[in-house]
Amino acid sequence: MSSPQSGPSWTDPAYVATVVSVLAVGTLVFYISLTDGGPSIGEVLFVFLWVSVPTTVAYEVARRWL
Repeated sequence: MSSPQSGPSWTDPAYVATVVSVLAVGTLVFYISLTDGGPSIGEVLFVFLWVSVPTTVAYEVARRWL
């Protein structure tokens, strides 16, 4: 029998990165809802960086210091 695992932990780097990425995507959705027009190549790259950079930084911070 395996022991029951507790819920997600704020010290788990994957969990921290997931939370940060969800918040980043939510912020982008809010921003996009306020602007007009479709996405251009520059906007697509901006979205990629807006989500991937904070997620990576949060993962590394959680991995090293939590």
